Amino acid sequence: MYYLQNRWKIDGKTLRYYGLRNKDKMFCNTVKINGKQLAVISKLPCELSEADLKTVKHLVGEQIVTDKQLKSTPKNLDEATFCISCAANDYIIPGLEFDEQGRCPLCQTKDETARLKSITPIKNTFTHCKKSRFDVAVFYTGGKDSTYLLYHLAKVQKLRVLALTWEIPFMSDCARASIENAKKHFDNVEFVTRKISDCDLKKIYKKLYELADNTCACPSLAYVLFYPDLVEAKVPYFAVGNESAQIVGLYYNHMAPKFAYKFWQNKFLNGLIGLGRLLTLRPPLKSGQLHTLETMKQLAYGDNPFKKISGYTNELVSNVVTAIHEVPQIVKPLKRAIRRSSWSGNIPRFVQVDFDVLAQGKYDWRKVKDVITEQCGWVAPNNSVKGLHTSCKIEKCKEHSQFKRFYNMTSSMIPFSALEIALASSMGNVPREQALEEMKTALGFTLDEIDECAYMKEYIK
Repeated sequence: MYYLQNRWKIDGKTLRYYGLRNKDKMFCNTVKINGKQLAVISKLPCELSEADLKTVKHLVGEQIVTDKQLKSTPKNLDEATFCISCAANDYIIPGLEFDEQGRCPLCQTKDETARLKSITPIKNTFTHCKKSRFDVAVFYTGGKDSTYLLYHLAKVQKLRVLALTWEIPFMSDCARASIENAKKHFDNVEFVTRKISDCDLKKIYKKLYELADNTCACPSLAYVLFYPDLVEAKVPYFAVGNESAQIVGLYYNHMAPKFAYKFWQNKFLNGLIGLGRLLTLRPPLKSGQLHTLETMKQLAYGDNPFKKISGYTNELVSNVVTAIHEVPQIVKPLKRAIRRSSWSGNIPRFVQVDFDVLAQGKYDWRKVKDVITEQCGWVAPNNSVKGLHTSCKIEKCKEHSQFKRFYNMTSSMIPFSALEIALASSMGNVPREQALEEMKTALGFTLDEIDECAYMKEYIK
């Protein structure tokens, strides 16, 4: 009796693997098949004739079609196989493979990805800007990471900061309290909050829920709302402060190639782009400005053809872009701001602040929480174990829907939080024991409906 190995699935004329494979075949998740091969595979499990076996010979050799016992997908953490070095396991990342030493692909390639710091230029210190009232802008959610970033820019570097908050209907009580406390702690920060009408937001959320089984649109929709303001205020920099696990997670989710992490340092290619702009009578771009324009253009117009051809797509962002265009009027100011800033050169520079550098070693969740609680009045979530994404009531719903869709092989996107919590434990941002506890109690890795989804469903009904 022959079978199609577990986690492989027919997708048109392609066989697709839903999982993360070992180092030597980590991104070899698709195999093209012809009509004869499709006919044989479609009737599995069954006995195969010699002619059938000849047709799928290379698939048998790769153990994609097998007569041996099938691998199984755990139904809970208790059944899972864990990496010997980090918190990764084949329950939160179904289809996760291990080498002979018991290491997951994240640990097998740890040395290779150690230098993947950012897909946008890294800048950790800023100077005062004479052409604007602000030195730098940040999107401020009241969560752990954005509060730590605000603390460093405003209190440590004493910069004039524009803190932009998109008020979502699912903002957690602790995040709201943290934002109000931050206003009392920083007199050199201007806080701006914007809320989309419920009528328009429900149209966007309903479409997004249809596409992704959740309504998480952060931070993309915030970019749409605030980019015109950044251009108008001539803010020189827009800074983000994602921790290393989130950044490297894009690589393992096959959303960003290694080249993307080095592009901003490539003087030749950036020089060619600058030459092209000069030939079209536009000012050359400074470091980070191309990333800003491309990010905003994707939101305004969708993925460019080159990105689609490359095979590196971000399902999360693509779904949000489709949903945003349910309200066409919301992107009109963005399109105008893109055109105006591109011609004037007045483009905020999109940069990444390296949290490990700010923390003078390693961005340790426990230490960071102590600092921002004391210095910013940050309010921790009720679940003291939680370290990932602490500002939103439906974050667990996003984790749950991404996990369930990947588990059921209806999406090829590995759950973001599954990669992030595993990478955070591997990188030393959080102890392995704490990461395991967070998986059990604070994250949405369950096949059963979770109570938090009620917030989401109630709003869009």
